[in-house]
Amino acid sequence: MNAKISIRGLTKTFGEGAAAVQALAGIDLDIFDNEFVTFVGASGCGKSTLLRTIGGLEWHDGGELAVSGHSVAGPGADRAMVFQHYSLYPWLSVMDNIKWCRRLKVHTAERTMSDVEAASGRADALLRLMGLAHAGDAYPNQLSGGMQQRVAIARALMPKPEILLMDEPFGALDAQTREVMHDLIRHVHKIEKTTIAFVTHDVEEAIYLGNRVVLMAPRPGRIAQIYDVPLPAQRDQDMKHAPEFLALKKEILARIRETSGMKTDFELLEKLNQPTS
Repeated sequence: MNAKISIRGLTKTFGEGAAAVQALAGIDLDIFDNEFVTFVGASGCGKSTLLRTIGGLEWHDGGELAVSGHSVAGPGADRAMVFQHYSLYPWLSVMDNIKWCRRLKVHTAERTMSDVEAASGRADALLRLMGLAHAGDAYPNQLSGGMQQRVAIARALMPKPEILLMDEPFGALDAQTREVMHDLIRHVHKIEKTTIAFVTHDVEEAIYLGNRVVLMAPRPGRIAQIYDVPLPAQRDQDMKHAPEFLALKKEILARIRETSGMKTDFELLEKLNQPTS
């Protein structure tokens, strides 16, 4: 089976000379069509850098990166990104935010009225899919954080990208809203059949959403381990309490602590807290 995203020996370095910092080293990974792959790891392990490199927003300085068999040389219509901050245009309505990517081409010679009608129909469908059919005329400042992120996801899906890249998109939301968004994005994945690469710091989120969880380790950023998620395609929130879910969560958290060196020297802390004579 051919990979939708193929990565071989990928490296990425920021800066030069003595100030150079190697962000990624020797990344090898295949992500297949219609997969939902999540990335976790300690802060600074390079997971967001890897996602931005796949999106063409960062350039790798070594190795190979291909999407659908073609080398990545920059951003493309086949990939869309959703960030933690919604980046909606405050002066545009919800509907106009969603249709913005199509409006950018409105004056091109090949643009036809049928294109405009098709874009409007897809925008309406995405609004309904996101549960925002009632909010098309509203403006971003009139929406909750969760609703704004739904608009951002709909906007990313508007041009029908083959790949959706999501960088901690639910990190700023409260726990209840995040659960709603988890089920929503899994439903979107099922309906749109888009390949999704999803970065998160939340191990529970990574397991619930992903078909596979990629654990990255820092200094330099590299893949430490890849886990297959032992859950069915159809999921519900109660599965987070299943023994296999909890066992995998415990294993991944322990591995993150191991690979990141995040260990507390309790004996040293006790010594520091002892009264001086």
